[in-house]
Amino acid sequence: MSLLVKICGLSTRETLEVALSAGADMVGFVFFPPSPRHLSLEVARELGKQAKGRATKVALTVDADDATLENIVETLRPDLLQLHGKETTARVRDIKAKFALSVMKVIAVETSADLAALPGYASVADRILFDARAPKGATRPGGLGAVFDWHVLEKLDLKLPFMVSGGLTAGNVAEAVSVTRAGGVDVSSGVESSPGVKDPELIRHFIRAARATEELMVR
Repeated sequence: MSLLVKICGLSTRETLEVALSAGADMVGFVFFPPSPRHLSLEVARELGKQAKGRATKVALTVDADDATLENIVETLRPDLLQLHGKETTARVRDIKAKFALSVMKVIAVETSADLAALPGYASVADRILFDARAPKGATRPGGLGAVFDWHVLEKLDLKLPFMVSGGLTAGNVAEAVSVTRAGGVDVSSGVESSPGVKDPELIRHFIRAARATEELMVR
């Protein structure tokens, strides 16, 4: 199975086009005001049209209420909802049922103890994303460029598809995939020149590096 590559936090037509043209499988759009990558619904509508049919559109939210999710779903028409907050398993189940969309639940990882909640989420989500746990006092749960110890996932026995994120770059994506055997990688800050500002060449470089990793794994 081929490695899924997700470029998250896209916010302009230009950088979205670069990600799509370079072969990103998933493109992520952030709806969380504290993030430098937060999108207005007006911009999201245009970017959603641009990405339609070219990649899986992912809407990232953090503990969003139903009204907020409704607006996002109506505007972006996402294929997948990424829940990056403290949503309970019951909340994940309810969102999935209410919006009839696939759901990817993010689990923050620092130590193996953080995997205790995994079975519950795996029973209701369609996909899991492992991200580095944000430090105490952080204003947002992800997109901080922090790496977690991938060896925590080394002996993971998970039937559900999963991805890894957190501080990934073109330089370390091969090791991340080799250690975790993840089916997908998700990058945001690792392809930016400054917080929230995507760099076209870094996007291309990351996707090339991820594809090279995929070829090595097939051999």
